[in-house]
Amino acid sequence: MIKRRTILTSLLVALVFTIPFPLYGEETPVSTFLQEISVTIKTDRGEGSGVIFTREIESKNGKQNVNFVWTAAHVLENIRNVRSVLDAEGKSKKIIEFKDVQIVKKLIENGITVGELSMDAVVVKYSDAKDGEDLALLMIKKFNFVDKSAKFYVDKAGRGLPLGTNLYHVGSLLGSGGSNSMTTGIMSQVGRMLSLNGGSKVLFDQTTVTAFPGSSGGGVFLTTGEYIGMLVRGAGETFNLIVPIRRMTDWAEEEKIKWALDPEVKAPTLEEIKKLPKERIGKV
Repeated sequence: MIKRRTILTSLLVALVFTIPFPLYGEETPVSTFLQEISVTIKTDRGEGSGVIFTREIESKNGKQNVNFVWTAAHVLENIRNVRSVLDAEGKSKKIIEFKDVQIVKKLIENGITVGELSMDAVVVKYSDAKDGEDLALLMIKKFNFVDKSAKFYVDKAGRGLPLGTNLYHVGSLLGSGGSNSMTTGIMSQVGRMLSLNGGSKVLFDQTTVTAFPGSSGGGVFLTTGEYIGMLVRGAGETFNLIVPIRRMTDWAEEEKIKWALDPEVKAPTLEEIKKLPKERIGKV
């Protein structure tokens, strides 16, 4: 009887923590998948977390597999610079510039870190944390840095997830020393409306996933591995606020980068991506 129960328990665990992902063409443990799409963001002023997705992008040299990273804008705020220049008519205009950031991906085998990959990335889109969305989209300079891609949840109803939904978070808790830490929690409140510095109210969802400084920008996921939002704020280890996928989608539509969340939307060419305005001028 004990042996039979042990076998049954093992089967149930395998069913719960293993799901098929089309990108692999085989069954992959959710924990492994989340490790492979989670990265540390390093700047010369600090560290944060991010999640990788991959799109096939047309370029003048043909199609390329390009890796992008979603992270929190406040992770990058200290590498943002605004300067004034004179245009051809002698009028002053502001130029927004960002230093490159470093993306570090841990190489993990059977739960053990065996090495890491590191590449530079450029900022594609940015909306600041003080009076914006606290969202940023990065593009890794090297093509095909990794062959993995996040799977984004589609919130068709636009109401968020039910309270009590089980969740995972993977982030660089306390920086690179805690990179790829995996924690659990639940959806504890949906639709928190908080006032920003400018007075406007912004939507967040609240979770209990364990997080620390360095977790910012990291993904929050369903137990099936689908990305449901980005961790951006906290008031304690298990009181955390995320930018839910429905708000990310609204912003992506406004900025004409919905292709960065929906693989069914045609992506622009590499040259067009490089020409995208990094920020709305009104936010400068």
